[in-house]
Amino acid sequence: MIHYFKELIDFILHIDKYLNEIILQYGFATYLILFLIIFVETGLVIMPLLPGDSLLFAAGTFAYKGSLNIYYLIILLFIAAVLGDTLNYFIGKYIGPKVFSRDYKLIKRSHLQKTQDFYEKHGGKTIILARFIPIVRTFAPFVAGIGNMNYMKFISYNIIGGAIWVVGLTLLGYYFGQLDFVQKHFETVVLAIIFISILPPIIEILRAKFQKTP
Repeated sequence: MIHYFKELIDFILHIDKYLNEIILQYGFATYLILFLIIFVETGLVIMPLLPGDSLLFAAGTFAYKGSLNIYYLIILLFIAAVLGDTLNYFIGKYIGPKVFSRDYKLIKRSHLQKTQDFYEKHGGKTIILARFIPIVRTFAPFVAGIGNMNYMKFISYNIIGGAIWVVGLTLLGYYFGQLDFVQKHFETVVLAIIFISILPPIIEILRAKFQKTP
């Protein structure tokens, strides 16, 4: 397990190098690989640590270089994001209540509870907001399914959130990937993306802690 996490961290921090190798080795099939990564991260509650944000940014960067087509990327990854959340919603709807009963090897009740608290505070908007928060992104549709959120309401938020997330981060990589600083310090940029992504829940935790302090 430790070896797996080390490899995952290395993949996330050097995602530009790994993505370049994938493009060189698999060519057009790279679109399918990216589709599957986004689909699995958003669709399977046991895979919350895949690098969705940094992957979208990196893919946009390679689209600017001409290695990938920006239109194919946005369309395919948007579909992957929406289908992933939809699958996760139905998994939560049908098997979710059993998961809340105890901890599993790959699913922690603490993660579910934090997502539940986030969901109760922000309501349906959680499906949109969670797109930009690692881990919460994976658990939000699962919790929505457990709570029997109206499906038409869910799919509306799902489509809006998926569009903003995929289009926003991919185009961010496309337009900022041309900068020398980004190309030379891609690892730093990835760390900044991760930090910005986890900043909202950190602020929320600190705020709750100080409110409880007498």
